[in-house]
Amino acid sequence: MYIDDTTHVSARRGFAGRVASFLWELMQTVLLTLLIFFAMRAVVQNFKVEGTSMEPTLHNNQFLIINKVTYARIDGTPAERVLPTSRDDVGAPRFLFGSPERGDIVVFRFPAQPEKDFIKRIIGVPGDLIEVRAGRVYRDGQLQDEPYIRDGASYDRPPQVVPKGQYFVLGDNRPNSSDSHVWGFVPADNLVGKAWFAYWPPSDWGPLATGALAH
Repeated sequence: MYIDDTTHVSARRGFAGRVASFLWELMQTVLLTLLIFFAMRAVVQNFKVEGTSMEPTLHNNQFLIINKVTYARIDGTPAERVLPTSRDDVGAPRFLFGSPERGDIVVFRFPAQPEKDFIKRIIGVPGDLIEVRAGRVYRDGQLQDEPYIRDGASYDRPPQVVPKGQYFVLGDNRPNSSDSHVWGFVPADNLVGKAWFAYWPPSDWGPLATGALAH
């Protein structure tokens, strides 16, 4: 007796097709998720504040979002060849969205131990003459208005010009911060990104206010 098996074969092929389609969609979803994850990591990064060197602005165990695109560089890339240059650009880092500014709160690799990340505030940019006198910061001989600090520094620092491609940084907690007054300038190559948003604890949730120092 002859038995027609066509129906059973078609059913098996249909089931196999559905499994293959599901696996393909799953693989696409995983790949897309990984792509989004790595793309986001290239743009932003989370950071945990450890210590009190940025009090009262930032607090120990506070969590932040760091914007890494802010300091995107074009030197050494094809874009450098098509964008206009000036004499001041020679030997200096070039930034796509503008150079780091005074008042920016930045995360950077500690020059003496690059495996460690520090967070401080930019006080001087290349060409600035920075001095700390009687606990207060002077730029180009002018006293700076720094509403974000609670106490002045417990040290003096003689006037010094910030070199090209370097930045002078200080913690807002001036009496208790290891920063440029101790170990010197931060190279542009060490900058990781600009502190952008506080997300934990909930009481600190919100964008971080930064801005240029005034005098």
